[in-house]
Amino acid sequence: MQARDRSFDGKFVTGVLSTGIYCRPSCAARHPKRENVRFFAKAEQAEAAGLRACLRCLPNDVARDDAAVKAVIDAIRMAETAPTLSELGQMTGYSPTHLQRIFKRDTGLSPAAYARALRTERVKDALDSGASVTEAIYDAGYGSASRFYEEQAMNRNMGMKPSAWKNGGAGVTVYWARVETSLGNMMVAATDKGVCCLSFNEGEDELRGRFPKADLRAGDEAFAKLLAQVIAQVETPGRPHNIPLDVRGTVFQEAVWQELRKIPEGETRSYADIAAAIGKPKAVRAVGSANGANNVAVLIPCHRVVRSDGTMGGYAYGLEIKARLLEKEVK
Repeated sequence: MQARDRSFDGKFVTGVLSTGIYCRPSCAARHPKRENVRFFAKAEQAEAAGLRACLRCLPNDVARDDAAVKAVIDAIRMAETAPTLSELGQMTGYSPTHLQRIFKRDTGLSPAAYARALRTERVKDALDSGASVTEAIYDAGYGSASRFYEEQAMNRNMGMKPSAWKNGGAGVTVYWARVETSLGNMMVAATDKGVCCLSFNEGEDELRGRFPKADLRAGDEAFAKLLAQVIAQVETPGRPHNIPLDVRGTVFQEAVWQELRKIPEGETRSYADIAAAIGKPKAVRAVGSANGANNVAVLIPCHRVVRSDGTMGGYAYGLEIKARLLEKEVK
């Protein structure tokens, strides 16, 4: 509540006894005195205690918001051509502006960006299944190949072209280096769009396993500047950074990674928390898999995810490094 964390909306409500209202945890209203606050698991419990819903944050609309987001996702997935925001608004009974706001709050993407990401995922799946680039683009619902490439140009994190996905990074130059840090030996690799790999105690063999046909080169002067930023971030992992990333995944994976980046430094979330935050409360195991598929340790802070009982859980580079990262963030 103090952080106004939207990911907890729907998990509990805040009753303010002095005003007789209850709010979402993320409500933008001024925080009341602690002695006037009582927490309720559900809106119905707050109303049974004589409180009424806040007219600013509308806490009793959380279930309706969730249903609207799910309806939009289903509509985008089923449609051959992505519905417009106005059409989605009419379908859900929300204004286009409000619908876009709640959809982005819950998924990290606008409906249009979600539709683009879904089409991109379909292209990748088709390429992985052996389709040609042209077949994959048209089968994913694009009216033309040029439209596909226009969309990718809009996405700074897109990185490699679809033909590169299919051919293991063919035609892509990846600069890389290994350096010693307080956490041990670290490998950093980047394309011209951003960091594509950050790992510990790995080398060229592991990097080539990720990009088997890429042109791997020792880092140049431009890469050295990026590397210095990455080292500074690893040594002080709690501070904000604007390091560009070149990462891709499925729509689900990218939703998980987006949620990981929302976890404040010095704090942790459980796999179940992340699953609930992205609207997939039963997908705890899938969240764990998406967490493990993260290729850029620290920059996408998968080390901040622990088991529901508070124990460390797993970490690709060993629990000692995970523990030290968390220790760095709370100092």
